[in-house]
Formats: sequence, C-alpha cells, structure tokens
Amino acid sequence: MSIDYEAEYNNSRRVPEVVTIAPAWTERSKALRARSVVEADIPYGPHPRQRYDIVHPATPNDRAPLVVFIHGGYWQSRNRDEFLFTATGCLAHGCAYVMPSYRLCPEVKVADIIEDMRAFLVALYQRTGRRAVVTGHSAGGHLTAAMLATDWSKIAGAPHDLVRTGYALSGVFDLAPLLTTSINGKLGETAETSPAVSPYVWPLPRKDVWLTAAVGGVESPEFIRQSVDMAGRWSAAGIAAEAVIIPAANHFTIIDDLARPDSAMTRRIVDLARREAT
Repeated sequence: MSIDYEAEYNNSRRVPEVVTIAPAWTERSKALRARSVVEADIPYGPHPRQRYDIVHPATPNDRAPLVVFIHGGYWQSRNRDEFLFTATGCLAHGCAYVMPSYRLCPEVKVADIIEDMRAFLVALYQRTGRRAVVTGHSAGGHLTAAMLATDWSKIAGAPHDLVRTGYALSGVFDLAPLLTTSINGKLGETAETSPAVSPYVWPLPRKDVWLTAAVGGVESPEFIRQSVDMAGRWSAAGIAAEAVIIPAANHFTIIDDLARPDSAMTRRIVDLARREAT
C-alpha cells in the first residue's frame, strides 16, 4: 500500500489547532523573558539569524549545566523567540538554556543549516568552555541527530567529542519521504542531495554518544517510524540510543513537557546535562 507522505508529514494539516497553539507559545515566551536573565543576540556568524540567547537560572552559576534547544519549522520558518517558554523546566533545575536561530530555506539549503549549528556549537564551547546537551524539536530534532553524528575531529576549534548527548523531539532523520511533498518546495532537496542531509543514512557516530528520539503518541505513523528507526539503527550498532513515545502528545504539544519541571522529559534532560557538566 502506498503512503500519502503529504498527509503524514504536513503537521499543520494534521493538527489544525496549531493556529492557536503557536501564538500561545509566543505569549508564554514573552512572559518568561520578562522575568529572566537573558544574554541576547550573541553572534556566531555574520548573518542576522546567526545569533543565540543564553537564559540563566535564577541563581547565577558560571558552571551551570547547559541545555541547547534548536527550534523547528521544517528548516524554513519560525524563530528562537517563539520557543523561550520551553526553558521553564530546565531553568527550575538550575540549568542554563541556550537557544540558537539559523538561516532558513530557501535562502540557504539544509546542508547550510547543519553547518550553522556546527558553527554555533563551536562558538558556544569557546565562550563557555562547557559541553551542552543538545535538544531540538522537529527540524531541530533532525539537527540534534546531525550534531551527534558529526565528526567533530574535522571541525576547527572543536574537541573531537564536542556533542555527546542529544534529546531529539519529533525529528525527521531521513529526508527522502519529503521529496514529493509541499514541504520540499522551499527545501529543494533531491534524491541525489537528501542523503547528505539525512543523519539516518550517515556513517555511524562514535560509540560514546547518547541519543533519545522522542515522538508524540498521536503523531503520524511516519513520524513515529522515523524516531523508532533512528534509535533502532544506532542501538543495533552498540550506540546508546532509545526511542521514547510521549503518550497523547501531538507534533506541537510534545514540547509542553519541556515547560514542566516535573515531567519525565525535563528530568531526563536535566540528568543528562548534569552528567555533561561533571
């Protein structure tokens, strides 16, 4: 039976309530920014979108565990400002929360966005001297896996194991199913180019990395398959990788768990961040 990839991957059509969910993200983020200590608009490159914010916990700590959150938007929309509310859970546990933006398609290609995130993580390490747990949602989940699968020994200014731990939410790790969808209109990927931006088919990463691929229990079968397959491929090779299904969460509500200090997701990410900080 053929798969309707448009129906599987077009999340705005699958969850029409996003028209009210997304504006609420922005309002919640504005409220958190107003009561937080934020170092804003730190550059990691010359483009206006090559910027990041560091949100500090209430008790200042130069050695606070670091959590990076990479926003989604299918590599073609949205901005870090909309997602600041996701810092709430980690801040409550004394972590610093770092949020980058990146250039968007069609101005650039997905491969360029991957390079943006590599440049950002090198800049963050050079600024703080600390490794971070990398998390991200949707396109950010894809970028999380890409950072774990990067050979950092080939990246100037980075230790060979710069990214060791990642928590990807609702990621697309193989872009091939998107080629025939409307989503690819701005991406412009082809059968020839998509493997180079699909961490699922890249060479396996170092054996010391850790990946959690989380996905909502009411997301499309394809999104669930992507996370299960990604974790399964790495796990079969002896890499610490797991797929976690978040009950009752859809593609957009899954990130609400990051705003809850007592959620299993938040507690897991905080534990991983503390491990990286030791």
